[in-house]
Amino acid sequence: MTLTTLDAAVKGPTFHPISLSRKIKNHLAAVLFLVSFLIALVPLVWVLYTVLARGFRAITSPTWWMNSLYGVLPEEFAGGVYHAIYGSLVQAAIAAAFSVPLGIMVGVYLVEYGRGWLARVTTFMVDILAGVPSIVAALFIFAAWITTLGFQQSAFAVALALVLLMLPLVVRSTEEMLKLVPDELREASYALGVPKWKTIVRVVIPTALPGMISGILLALARVLGETAPVLILVGYSTAINFDIFEGNMASLPLLIYTELKNPEAAGGMRVWGAALTLILIVALLYVLAALVNRFLTRNRTKTR
Repeated sequence: MTLTTLDAAVKGPTFHPISLSRKIKNHLAAVLFLVSFLIALVPLVWVLYTVLARGFRAITSPTWWMNSLYGVLPEEFAGGVYHAIYGSLVQAAIAAAFSVPLGIMVGVYLVEYGRGWLARVTTFMVDILAGVPSIVAALFIFAAWITTLGFQQSAFAVALALVLLMLPLVVRSTEEMLKLVPDELREASYALGVPKWKTIVRVVIPTALPGMISGILLALARVLGETAPVLILVGYSTAINFDIFEGNMASLPLLIYTELKNPEAAGGMRVWGAALTLILIVALLYVLAALVNRFLTRNRTKTR
């Protein structure tokens, strides 16, 4: 074999310049994507600006965060939303206490053990539950928990409805994060003689934990703003109520709905202030999810 033949054999492929039509199509697609992004951004910025401009005075009131509206007249701008913030957080926390462990176990089952008709039925039911409107979940809890079993309207009933809305989100986020775990980690653990259940608990779940926690916090942020369950399953109260099984309990969505009926200027200020407060809480959860994800990912990288 001559040197010329060897050079020809190892010569790389020839790259042709990009045609003008492909460049035009690429730039056109980029412009369309940018325009679509700006169009979608306009109403978002508009809503945030409006809520911030109209609700800023309310949230900066010295009594807004640490007082309730007990004894406050409709035309009087006084008190605060401490009772409503407490109600929203308690109802969401109870829902998370039920839906997080159940959703994680269902997600683990679907990824690690799910085979046959039971896995297909479970996946189908999770998909159906993910598309159920909040009003349907609230009516189901009202029919089952209050009408059939005879319990009272309460914050616990609201939490049960929120479980139905939060559960499919936790299942889906857990399932997707577990699927991202490399099979090589599982196989290495099996090769060392580690049982499957211990591999899942000690290897698979810790690897997927950052994404799972982010999904849980985002699901929690999603159910915080639900209005239908609180309208149907619990009554409004201007004072704080620590009993989750009995009595009315306020929440931020319920306070907004109630104050919308108030024709006074103070009612409008409370509406915008409560809306801005809810946005701030949801934004805080999103930021917390990002920080937790980054912290756990960084620690996992250092331990390797």
